[in-house]
Amino acid sequence: MRVIARRTLREYGERVPEAKAQLDAWFHEAMAAGWKTPADIKEQYASASILKGGRVVFNIAGNKFRLVVGINYELGIVFIKFIGTHAEYDRINAEEV
Repeated sequence: MRVIARRTLREYGERVPEAKAQLDAWFHEAMAAGWKTPADIKEQYASASILKGGRVVFNIAGNKFRLVVGINYELGIVFIKFIGTHAEYDRINAEEV
């Protein structure tokens, strides 16, 4: 998969060092993945939440952080939409960010 934009993950990891290693690991796993359907994601990440409109929520660092992405399965592109703490995630609409 192609992840847009890694910069968002890198900058968050610099501001929140506790999340950096897990975000880096997720990035490399996503780049190596060939997700064609939401079921492919659930097979690799059982705790991921599949939302409408190609959105997926990943738990990062033992669910301390949430990563929301939009996925175009046909083109193989993952768009970073949101990264934040669980509390910050609770204040957004993951289907609209």
